[in-house]
Amino acid sequence: MVEIEIIAIGNELLLGDVLDTNSNWLCRKLTGLGGRMRRVVQVRDEQEAIAAEIQGALQRETDLLLTTGGLGPTDDDLTLQAVALALGRPLVEHPEALAIVARRYGELAALGHVSDAALTPARRKMAQLPAEGEPLFNPVGTAPPVLLRQGKTVLVCLPGVPAELKGIFEGPLTPLLQGLFGATSYAEWAAITDCGDESRLAPLLRRVVAGHRDVYVKSRAQHYGSGVKLRVTLSRAGSSADEVQAGLQAALADLQSTLAEAGIAVEKVEQG
Repeated sequence: MVEIEIIAIGNELLLGDVLDTNSNWLCRKLTGLGGRMRRVVQVRDEQEAIAAEIQGALQRETDLLLTTGGLGPTDDDLTLQAVALALGRPLVEHPEALAIVARRYGELAALGHVSDAALTPARRKMAQLPAEGEPLFNPVGTAPPVLLRQGKTVLVCLPGVPAELKGIFEGPLTPLLQGLFGATSYAEWAAITDCGDESRLAPLLRRVVAGHRDVYVKSRAQHYGSGVKLRVTLSRAGSSADEVQAGLQAALADLQSTLAEAGIAVEKVEQG
């Protein structure tokens, strides 16, 4: 299974000015591909702090490391400088990255969205990549995402603007993801119980988990009170849809039987 970490970069995240929806979206997408999310961290726009997190992920031999944010033209966009520091590589102007930046600003200027298409120092900054970095196309914005490899780790630096990140993930990044994950399937089911006490469910779910190690089983409590019904999620990744469905069906049957013995009913099953 592909082990994954995410480093979300930006002072605005830690100040609470911006909610990190990117990490949540990536977690769902990558889990759906069959990956295992191991760690997500938020870091300030500080080169040494970012580099330390990258080095930690490399030491843990993470298969796929994603960074979000910090690829833009301003002085506080420090992600690629930090990557270069962490990997011990120089920053170099990449001709293909520069061509991508030039083309995008030419398009924006033609539309009247920017005053001109000149390759100013701030714009050329986005083409400064760590040596051996590979720029990818950004179908929405101006800053090219960057692909690097270090040991067994594949490192992808993505922009922080959600529309750009999603456009890259679902477009130019697809061949890489297919190569990493291969043909995989993922599904999540939810069992709605008539029990409102999570402490009562805990030992029962433990029994189900013990018999179905390939299925992730988790109860989710939101609040207490009359009429509360707990939701139990069951999720599984596998090499085929049939394998995933069979595993979930077996776990669900065991869950229903175990809960019934304790006088708890599963009122509804939602398949996502």
